[in-house]
Amino acid sequence: MGIKTKEEYIASIGALKPTAYMFGKKLTSIVDNPRLRAGIEATGATYELANMPENKDLMITISPLINEPVSRFTLPPASIEDLVARVKVNRKVANYVGTCHQRCTGLDCLSTLAIVTYDIDKKYGTNYNKNFTEFLKHMQKNDLTANAGVTDVKGDRSLAPHEQVDKDMFVRVVEKRDDGIVVRGAKAHQTGSLSSHEIIVIPTRAMGKNDKDYSVSFAVPSDTKGLIHVVGRSSLDMRELDGCDIGNAYYSKYCPTLIFDNVFVPWERVFMCGETEFASEMVIKFSSFHRQSHGGCKSGKIDCMVGAALTLMDYNGTSKAGHLKQKVIDMIHRAETLYGCCLASSYEGKQQPSGAYFIDTVLANASKIHEGKEMAEATRLMIDACGGFVADLPSDRDFENPDIGDLLKKYLKAVDTVPVENRVKMYRLAEKLALESADTISDIHGGGSPEAHRVTIFRETDVESKKKAARRLAGIKE
Repeated sequence: MGIKTKEEYIASIGALKPTAYMFGKKLTSIVDNPRLRAGIEATGATYELANMPENKDLMITISPLINEPVSRFTLPPASIEDLVARVKVNRKVANYVGTCHQRCTGLDCLSTLAIVTYDIDKKYGTNYNKNFTEFLKHMQKNDLTANAGVTDVKGDRSLAPHEQVDKDMFVRVVEKRDDGIVVRGAKAHQTGSLSSHEIIVIPTRAMGKNDKDYSVSFAVPSDTKGLIHVVGRSSLDMRELDGCDIGNAYYSKYCPTLIFDNVFVPWERVFMCGETEFASEMVIKFSSFHRQSHGGCKSGKIDCMVGAALTLMDYNGTSKAGHLKQKVIDMIHRAETLYGCCLASSYEGKQQPSGAYFIDTVLANASKIHEGKEMAEATRLMIDACGGFVADLPSDRDFENPDIGDLLKKYLKAVDTVPVENRVKMYRLAEKLALESADTISDIHGGGSPEAHRVTIFRETDVESKKKAARRLAGIKE
């Protein structure tokens, strides 16, 4: 079928019939819901950009698996060039949508499974890599979007999955049949699950020998029977539903909880089932890939924040203020540091036994720790440069009110050549960039907690070589 257009993508999502709830009500149409449509539009932008001639060399490449042009969002990296392109594509799209485009997690899963299914097969003689390869062909030929079902609800964090009072606190296999498995549980923070054609599930943590039922990986269509999407709240969600005071007029982000209520998975879509020792490899590979993705994405979002700050400085008449210029420079260097870390993690990547390439985990996790701190600081700097109306601008409906609208336009005008409507729109964008809570929180927790990043850095760092270098310089003989 080749590369989908944005219109074809939206039509394909509209053809799905997922079970979904929001604010206590069952949804009948996903693409017609204003809040969800803004998220679908953000994912749709990946298709739109890929079809622009100036982006095709970056976002489309030839798949060695099917020997056809494919989106890079369906291509596990097979070279250093592919690893680098992941970062550049994510920055390109984030710069365009100003929020999460929701498509990177699916690629992170595909990239992980391309490595780990091979490793499991090598040890156990299973067919998981064959299953995955056929699924990957399906993704590539149809230019599909996948969602990553990784984060379990976890229950009591002090207990292992098999020790939980309620055994469904981690997604598990509850029945094995001749034709497949039945799974039950829930995954939280499922960004863009209703914007996706497929849901790919992998474990959320390392598993012990008694956690075989929880050591499972598979893929199911997003409208599979028994799969329930429950859309979570975010700070500005009612504005999208009201169609007023939106800010980013085109794109947004939403994060459902996914409930697997006795979902059937055919064996050909199972990628791990009981191989507990590979659960840790799977989650480490995924989380490192996802932390690399974040660096490209968040640097692109800071690009938008820089643009909002500079534009409002122009509109407010403060573009020559030296202290505000310094704040913008501080935002820029934070974006470039994130970007540089992720590019470095790509250039230091290595080929795995399966033939796929994997990034440098220390550099990817360093980028994520940096992001968790510096995205908040970039937001603060943007607000500082933009001014106080980021916080409490009157509603668009007040501007439309015949009794007070003209007075508001009179008193909220700044630079004479700039229409007050443009100033209001830019303030709304700055507000959205600052307050879209799901995205702000993901800067810290997306891809794992900050502590998980630190643990990974220390575990993956060659500390003995550093100690050896210090002993040599101190004159201590081995």
